[in-house]
Amino acid sequence: MPGRYTSEALSEWMKDNGPDSDIVISSRIRIARNLRSYPFPMLATNQQSKEVLDKITEVLSNEELAQISELETMSLADLSDLDKRVLVEKHLISPSLANESRNGAVILSKNESISIMVNEEDHLRIQVLCSGFQIKEAWDLANQFDDIFESQLNYAFDEKRGYLTSCPTNVGTGIRASVMIHLPALVLTQQINRILSAITQVGLAVRGLYGEGSEATGNLFQISNQITLGQTEEEIIDNLYSVVRQIIEHERAARARLQEESRHRLTDRVNRSYGILSHAVIMDSKEAAQRLSDVRLGIDLGIITNLSAKVLNELMVMTQPGFLQQYAGKKLSPEDRDIRRAQLIRERFVHT
Repeated sequence: MPGRYTSEALSEWMKDNGPDSDIVISSRIRIARNLRSYPFPMLATNQQSKEVLDKITEVLSNEELAQISELETMSLADLSDLDKRVLVEKHLISPSLANESRNGAVILSKNESISIMVNEEDHLRIQVLCSGFQIKEAWDLANQFDDIFESQLNYAFDEKRGYLTSCPTNVGTGIRASVMIHLPALVLTQQINRILSAITQVGLAVRGLYGEGSEATGNLFQISNQITLGQTEEEIIDNLYSVVRQIIEHERAARARLQEESRHRLTDRVNRSYGILSHAVIMDSKEAAQRLSDVRLGIDLGIITNLSAKVLNELMVMTQPGFLQQYAGKKLSPEDRDIRRAQLIRERFVHT
């Protein structure tokens, strides 16, 4: 069963060209909920966590839910460590859930745009992913799922505090709205620190590719709300939307400036990265991320015309350690992974 979700690097939803997809890779909504009559997962017994899983999976038979999407449940206990790592790399489960073996589960839609985690940090985490800048559309879909689950389950809710969660930073609405955004021109024009400082001052957080604690490699940044208490869901979404819209315009302006003032240097940088990726025999993940970022910028600006941005989206996942080992069918040493990564990139560039 996991094979369908772990053998392909590119989820179906990523194949769509969403709005502003030259800059915004994806939009995500995550809703954290808990069941009133049970301890939070970190304190629940094995029996209690099993009962939570049973109650949540019972809701999947709801006709209204079935009309929205066909869903499939996978127990984390049935997945190999490698399968779990690939699901993390595809952003379908969190590292926290991958490390949880006590009645943890993930419920996925066929196109992988919907991922519902059970017995992670909270009993229920509903996640919706959309391509490009579609944060409002992602919220609408996640809200539909949440309404159906809430009609069937007794959520832990307090009139003053809102939805109760394991982590205090999620109390209130329990929602985390985020966008994955590619900002190479702001980095190259040395405006990024000023922009990121301004983002944090308006109540938003900036993280790397895999969220909290991860490094922003390949000029990819995850921007999300920090405040979940004291604002409505719509206010949180509107604030994020407004700020990201401004960042998109700043990135577009920086790209135009680079083309006008440093066209030859920019073209040289893009083509050098393209040449190295096309011929390198060994490539670590950090260099791969940076050079793929250069090539993606080259594609978006029309410097490179024989590659599709979809190939770059695919390679973002395919060059991660878990997928490289899944692709090889065995565990690989760090050096073997670097060799395999370079080989994989060469193959994708040649056969595109």
